[in-house]
Amino acid sequence: MTTILLQASLIILALVTLLWIWSVFIKNVSIVDIFWGFGFVIVNTFYVFMSGEINDRKLLTLALVGIWGLRLSIYLAYRNIGKGEDFRYQEFRKKYGPKRYWWFSYFQTFLLQGALIMIVSLPLLGINTSDSTGTLYVFDYLGLLVWLIGFTFEAGGDYQLARFKRNTKNNGKVLNTGFWKYTRHPNYFGDSAVWWSFGLFSIAAGSYWQIVGSIIMTLLIIKISGVSLLEKSLNETKPKYKDYVQKTNSFFPWLPKN
Repeated sequence: MTTILLQASLIILALVTLLWIWSVFIKNVSIVDIFWGFGFVIVNTFYVFMSGEINDRKLLTLALVGIWGLRLSIYLAYRNIGKGEDFRYQEFRKKYGPKRYWWFSYFQTFLLQGALIMIVSLPLLGINTSDSTGTLYVFDYLGLLVWLIGFTFEAGGDYQLARFKRNTKNNGKVLNTGFWKYTRHPNYFGDSAVWWSFGLFSIAAGSYWQIVGSIIMTLLIIKISGVSLLEKSLNETKPKYKDYVQKTNSFFPWLPKN
């Protein structure tokens, strides 16, 4: 397990370093976001083909990680390319100064994201380094159900938001229909659910402590880079968002309040 983890880490290190060099030339750190989903596809594919005999569980998770990761990277590429650097990185660039941020971003953003990919992907490592026969049973089917729910919320929420933003009549308005009627962050909830599904597959394979990756992903989404950061921004930029907050659950989907 240690050897395959180290080898995968070196691959990710090489890729994020090349990505950082590119970002310096184009002066846009946002490209690291596009790599996020694709990075997991690379790591998991490496795990599968380095793990020896390929079984049903490995093939199933290979497909699920591939669908999730590629969809996310393609969506972020569609959303971000040609739009300039994300406001978060622009703020960092101002804070640290352009003369320093070009090299500082390597440690603050690219190496950090590479490290997080390796930590969050621990359930995938557990699946592929397990001695399990790979025969699917109840936890696998439960994991598949959770993945389907999560992917539907994440992809569906992203689609509805993109369609909402395309209509200029919605400028300044708050999306509160579809998946967004039941949770203020259906895409983040879905992302978290997808990673808990991989945690369930890991448990099914007999690898238990590796679900720490699913826990870390959820904490990142809720407390650090996802919900909390976006909520602060939306409260400042959309006056009607406070009314939406009063009626709609923040994370877990539920019926809106009267």
